[in-house]
Amino acid sequence: MTIRIYTDGGSRGNPGPAASAAILKEVHPDGREGKVLATAAKWLGMTTNNQAEYTAIIIGLEKAKEIGATVVQMYMDSELAVRQLTGVYKVKNPDIAKRYLEVHNLITKFARVSFTHVPRERNTEADALVNETIDAHRRSK
Repeated sequence: MTIRIYTDGGSRGNPGPAASAAILKEVHPDGREGKVLATAAKWLGMTTNNQAEYTAIIIGLEKAKEIGATVVQMYMDSELAVRQLTGVYKVKNPDIAKRYLEVHNLITKFARVSFTHVPRERNTEADALVNETIDAHRRSK
């Protein structure tokens, strides 16, 4: 099964209150995007935007494995993460390097995983879920 995952991570402040989210959608054999199969969101506490972006990728891949995906197309608006995961940029931050390794360990569980940068306008669902998660946590305090 091929799925497309839109991920986003955000922090209000850098570092600041943060969350990560992933929207998993079916992909039809002709390449058309279908319905939402699952979502995942996680409150992270105080952390950086880059940590939140990587955590979003991780929770998306974990959910993809859970629902039986074999091919994953990752779409995200973090150009940094895409370039690091595709080998264009090196990972220099030790904290991000840990998340990078987690992502690479998860990738081995699939037949194929691709990473594509998309503009923010094409990632509104994941962005909205990040903001809902942060807002829900702040309201519960």
